[in-house]
Amino acid sequence: GNKIGIDISDKFSIKELLEESHGSILFEISREFQKEFENQGFESIGSTNESNFIKYGESEILIDDAIKAWEKTLNPIFPIKKDVLGIAEKVKFISKEVKSANIKIARPKVFIPAFPGTNCEYDTKKAFENAGANVEIVVLNNLSSYGIMESIDRMVNVIEKSQIIALPGGFSAGDEPDGSGKFIASVFRNPKMTEAVMEFINNRDGLMIGICNGFQALIKLGLLPYGEIKELKNDSPTLTFNKIGRHISKVARTKVSSNLSPWLSLADMDGIYNTPLSHGEGRFICTEKDFEVLKNNGQIATQYVNYEGNPTYDGEFNPNGSFNSVEGITSADGRIFGKMGHNERYTSNVMKNIPGRFDIKIFEAGVKYFK
Repeated sequence: GNKIGIDISDKFSIKELLEESHGSILFEISREFQKEFENQGFESIGSTNESNFIKYGESEILIDDAIKAWEKTLNPIFPIKKDVLGIAEKVKFISKEVKSANIKIARPKVFIPAFPGTNCEYDTKKAFENAGANVEIVVLNNLSSYGIMESIDRMVNVIEKSQIIALPGGFSAGDEPDGSGKFIASVFRNPKMTEAVMEFINNRDGLMIGICNGFQALIKLGLLPYGEIKELKNDSPTLTFNKIGRHISKVARTKVSSNLSPWLSLADMDGIYNTPLSHGEGRFICTEKDFEVLKNNGQIATQYVNYEGNPTYDGEFNPNGSFNSVEGITSADGRIFGKMGHNERYTSNVMKNIPGRFDIKIFEAGVKYFK
């Protein structure tokens, strides 16, 4: 984790330290509570220190060496990272215009569709409710053709009453057919859904956001980066398999590269935020020409960055190998936003062992847009 050293008490033998101990719980507590825990039957196995070593008796193991040994065993089969040659381009776009909705509402309504395999609808709902929105989740019933059509009619009805559409993360239909987000996209390409969404965007000043699986769907629909549901070309921007060839689950550092989008109106320009990642197809790719257009329009919203705050192809910081380290993009007007990182999973008491900021306030910004 944070490479905090530990002095392990030599009152335990190596056999005792390494044997299986099912049901045991290991706590890290401050020294002031040690006696209280020991009085309740707990044993102290050691204490942390400021060194970078694990110490036991006369033995010392450098934590960096321990990490290398741990990673080396399965790295040929399950690679931890894959570096891509080249230098990722740093993007910075500053817009002086502060966008807000023409129609104001105290508690905007958020529509969240739930599909077989999505799994972040409740986290997303909670994040929006905490930001002051009303939220309605509509589950797609795909048990029969009648159930699908009934669900679509209900979704259209909710869209007509909503100010925000949020596509949640997960693995819709197991990321089939033919790649992530396709199932969600096929539902939104239903003529009724397409008409409702385009009316929502063009005539009602609505906002859309897609996170992870939702981002994939927005890309497959053409809503990103084009701002409309349309047929895609073979070289249109897309999201594809991670460079390491497997699912990744880690926290990455992302920088705000553009303030065009109202979704980022409460984030700091150039601000760096920790972002939980969990995906198998999160690598953003596009042509050099398309990248220049997106960059110049301010549509490159967020980038993966290293400790110095620079975008990179180093797999430690850009774990899926995204082109020019792109993590999130927007439509040309900024109202449609897609990103791979699961900001909805952050609350004040999780991931406390990771230093840095997490709260990019995209949900609060989406709600504020209508006030």
